[in-house]
Amino acid sequence: MKKKFALSLLKLFGWKTSGNLPPDMKKCVVVVAPHTSNWDFFIGFFGYMAIGVKARYLIKKEAFFFPLGPIARALGGIPVDRTRSSNVVPQVVELFRREENLVLTITPEGTRSLVRHWKRGFYLMAEHAGVPLVFGILDYGNKTVGLGPVYYPTGNYDHDIKDIEAYYKDTVARHPENFNLSPQNREKSK
Repeated sequence: MKKKFALSLLKLFGWKTSGNLPPDMKKCVVVVAPHTSNWDFFIGFFGYMAIGVKARYLIKKEAFFFPLGPIARALGGIPVDRTRSSNVVPQVVELFRREENLVLTITPEGTRSLVRHWKRGFYLMAEHAGVPLVFGILDYGNKTVGLGPVYYPTGNYDHDIKDIEAYYKDTVARHPENFNLSPQNREKSK
């Protein structure tokens, strides 16, 4: 019922879904880019629902006030204290150790505003937890939402980020002026 509702809603707005997790995958970090609009969350949420994936999200703890807190948790929100950013990766690694199933969505840009470098946290979370990355698709150009290939971190961030960002080089953001690949990948995407 939920899947049909989500598919119908996405179709109503001209969106389609693509891909899914491998059937035996229980844990991963889904990398979603670009992230330039509040609409990204809603499209992603209904995209996950349409393909039958229950995903979780890190949300700043300030959003967990009543009555929004219970709603955020019900939608998969995990509160994060962003003032202690150096503590987030170990907290997430511990969460992966405790949970039997965890599909965690991370936007490596970290904000809807223009950034010069993607944050490394998504990569460190996957690497330290021993889980793969999955490339999340959120492309306003062809209105596609879903999941792409699985990628296993090698431990060499400088090498891997080139591969990761290359996947997104032709992706169109809702606000293209706010989407930016890291400097080492910018030239290759033109």
